[in-house]
Amino acid sequence: MRNPGPHLPAPNRAGTTHATTTPPAIRRRLVIASLAMVLAPMLSAQTAHAAQAGEWPTKPVRILVGAPPGGTADILARLFAQELQKPLGQPVIVDYKSGAAGTIAVQGMLSSPRDGYTFLLIQKGIAAEVPQAIKVSYDPFKDIVPIAQLSRQGLILVGNPSLPAKNLGELVTYIKANPGKVDYANFGIGLRGQTIGVQFNRLAGLQTGTVSYKGSPPALQDVMGGHVPLMFDAPATSLPFIRAGKLRAFAIAYPRRINALPDVPTFAELGYPDLQEVGWMGLWSAPGVPAAVTTKLRDATLKALQSPTLRKKIEELGMEPGSQASMEELASDVRESYERQGKLLHSIHFVPE
Repeated sequence: MRNPGPHLPAPNRAGTTHATTTPPAIRRRLVIASLAMVLAPMLSAQTAHAAQAGEWPTKPVRILVGAPPGGTADILARLFAQELQKPLGQPVIVDYKSGAAGTIAVQGMLSSPRDGYTFLLIQKGIAAEVPQAIKVSYDPFKDIVPIAQLSRQGLILVGNPSLPAKNLGELVTYIKANPGKVDYANFGIGLRGQTIGVQFNRLAGLQTGTVSYKGSPPALQDVMGGHVPLMFDAPATSLPFIRAGKLRAFAIAYPRRINALPDVPTFAELGYPDLQEVGWMGLWSAPGVPAAVTTKLRDATLKALQSPTLRKKIEELGMEPGSQASMEELASDVRESYERQGKLLHSIHFVPE
């Protein structure tokens, strides 16, 4: 049988042949189909990511605490976790990772998956102070992100009750009469508890020394024992001893008096308006967590902070409930505090450990 050979286009009426062309409508459909094949995987991933964020949380959320059980952070974390799980609809687990000035907890968060199930509860100082006091492996402005402020506080100048001074004016007079003979205790070298003493000395024209401790408890014990007469400390740790008469409170470095100590004046009232920086405890995230997740967590946190039980306990600890400052405002506050702390440390020729 004869091979018919390749099919040729039929001749037109003029007896000539022409090549077959693809109509424009078909060409458009082919281009669209090709683009769909390229974009489909990306769109699918984005859709899945959005769905995951929308469903979050589907399992317990873990909050790392950079302090040991029994302290202020522990008390706040446990109360906060109880309230937070109500709007989230999932258990909130408090996991203690104390040590190395809170940096162990930071590393614990950064080494966890960025899936929105591991966060950090710690003081602002983890970004504003600690990186300038010791060498750390994280970037305080890129590796940890403040989500919400949980509580606010100022530092109180406390002293041994045996001091002859009964108020701040008398204390300044006493220190000036004994230059170089009065020391401050501080809860960590290079931290705010040390530099606020430096700042007060300059504003009041005083000459004192400083003795560094690893945390407030041992420092307070030496103040109450008469080994070191003065200390700037957080209200939560000093408050029980102030109430028991084992410490005398001279003034608080905060914009206003606090409910827990209504009779203790602010430094601003006594002529030192520069001593009122606000410290705060916050909830932090690692970068890379879906924005929809951090937004949902922040909203749940702000809702939890409206709990009367939680607010009352925060005030009993000598603090105030956190503000509704935005994430951007919190980050800006961290950077400003970092710069102020850095200038003070540089002025005393401080070298990080």
